[in-house]
Amino acid sequence: MKGNSVQSRNIGRDMIAGLRNIVGGEMKEYAEMLVRSREIATEAMVEEAKQLGADAVVGVRYATSSVMDGTSEVLVYGTAVKFK
Repeated sequence: MKGNSVQSRNIGRDMIAGLRNIVGGEMKEYAEMLVRSREIATEAMVEEAKQLGADAVVGVRYATSSVMDGTSEVLVYGTAVKFK
């Protein structure tokens, strides 16, 4: 099973993150974006597993990559299982 989400930055987040980059601190805007992207990818994977009649997904792994400047992809994958 797999699911993925591609998110791009936006001007509002970039301006706030740019200021935070100058003074230091956690870039909460990007962290929130990646959390939401993981949620979307996980929901897609779970939906695919449900459509196949699976009871669970095990061995779940996440990977993040840059697709192009300002855009990131979150990929989640695992093994769908059916209990007897």
